[in-house]
Amino acid sequence: MTKNPYGLRTSFCRFGLILGSLFFAASFTPSLIPRNFEIQGALAGIAFGAGYGIGVILNTLWRYLELPGLDRRLLKFVKPLISTIVLAIMLLALYHSASWQNSVRHAVGMDSVDSAYPFSVTLIAILCFLILLFITRGLIILGRSIAGKFYNRFPRRISIVAGAVITIALTFTFANGVLVKYTFRFLDNSFQRFDALLEPDRPQPLIPERAGNPLSKLEWRKLGRAGREFVASGPRAEEISAFTQQKSFEPIRLYAGLQVAESPEERAALLLEELISLNAFERQALLIITPTGTGWVDPSAIDGLEFLLNGDIASVALQYSYLSSPLSLLFQPESGLASAEALFRVVYDHWKELPAEHRPKLYLHGLSLGALNSQRSITFFDMLGDPIDGAVWSGPPFASTKWRSLTNNRDTGSSEWLPIFQNGRFIRFMNQDGTPEGNTAPWGDLRFVYLQHGSDAITFFDRSLLYREADWMKSPRAPDVSPLLRWYPIVSMLQLFIDMPLADTVPMGYGHVFAPEHYLNAWLEVTGGAKWDTQKIDTLKTLLKQRSLHADGYEHRGG
Repeated sequence: MTKNPYGLRTSFCRFGLILGSLFFAASFTPSLIPRNFEIQGALAGIAFGAGYGIGVILNTLWRYLELPGLDRRLLKFVKPLISTIVLAIMLLALYHSASWQNSVRHAVGMDSVDSAYPFSVTLIAILCFLILLFITRGLIILGRSIAGKFYNRFPRRISIVAGAVITIALTFTFANGVLVKYTFRFLDNSFQRFDALLEPDRPQPLIPERAGNPLSKLEWRKLGRAGREFVASGPRAEEISAFTQQKSFEPIRLYAGLQVAESPEERAALLLEELISLNAFERQALLIITPTGTGWVDPSAIDGLEFLLNGDIASVALQYSYLSSPLSLLFQPESGLASAEALFRVVYDHWKELPAEHRPKLYLHGLSLGALNSQRSITFFDMLGDPIDGAVWSGPPFASTKWRSLTNNRDTGSSEWLPIFQNGRFIRFMNQDGTPEGNTAPWGDLRFVYLQHGSDAITFFDRSLLYREADWMKSPRAPDVSPLLRWYPIVSMLQLFIDMPLADTVPMGYGHVFAPEHYLNAWLEVTGGAKWDTQKIDTLKTLLKQRSLHADGYEHRGG
């Protein structure tokens, strides 16, 4: 093999190519979310690069340990045989790629595709692999150059280790200190400018029950796009009365954007002041919402509850970021928690001082990163003293330690994708089909519901997929997971990592997109159910689905 002046091999490692080809083929197999050919091409290129890199490392280690290789005469027959087998596996993967993707599309209620565009996918994969290879070899050249500076003073192996360590440190420092810093600053400024834009079709509310009205201290312009969307949408008292056939309350919706005040505590104090002035603590229920990273509040989660309680509810939310949930979790991991804690603490401290028989039911809600931070905002001691009444947390991300602990300690025989915990006494898990059999204990005073989909990669991603199969991958599987899904070391983790940002591109009721009728089922569990018959509840679900098709708020799907 030829070498350049730095001693870097310019040809390819054969074992790396074999392993990379197998990873390439495995990347086409089904995961949780359908992939278009551009995404699949990028995934295939990254998977090939990962396999190739592992092959190079193993081959280098083998040679370093001076282990014997295959006999040259035997190698003449083995190499073409292995090459033929690997090529056949890659061609078979490309051939089956459309049917594999269709199995995922059918599981999440999407139409079939005629082709997965194998030639385009292959070209994109080659390009992605070459970019990764170019970057990696550039770093190797840098490491060898640094190591060369030590050769005159230190032994060769120590020099190599020193060069590698310094190169890794420089790369990490540049990536974390320069790229991350300026990327965050650029994204934050861009999202902030977008958040401040006023929508011409979003009318400013005029009623006192909504933040942003002309007399509110929570100014309309400072609420942000997500806040304006939340307070300007939702059912009004007239619409609720038309459905319930009785006099209804005007639901209270309050929201504080990042521009309302400097700190989370100041913004939370303003919200409390508005709640008190509107007599919100005299309502039947009070809902503390932790929004997603962008500040978005899912209307699917709130509208049905307002119908269910005949409008006799106050909902309050506090923005903590302009970025989407994945970006907010990456760049601002503690800002969401600080905001959730500030709002919960100021509302809860006022609420617990009220006479128990006269104060409203206190509920929590959060979607995605909001679910993570909402769970973290309450403490064990809060539950011992004056416990809240319940919560609906939807799409809890894989980083949710409380959700993870409950799932890992589930009742024997229950599934990882829809667990049963202590017979459902205080906590129940729910998907599109409701709660599983096995929740045999009657509800206690506390009622917490996790609404999750088996096809949601944001919930079921796990770094351990790198080296072991997850329990949710085993039979029986969730109804919205392809029966053709298989676990492959490293590749399955890459697949779900790619699936996470795509999890809200599927139809409502799958992935990371939650349907209003399923939210209504969750709230029926948490609130103890409305005094309505099954027919009326089904009618409400139909109404909510119709609203979801026509309301702009549902189209936002903010993360």
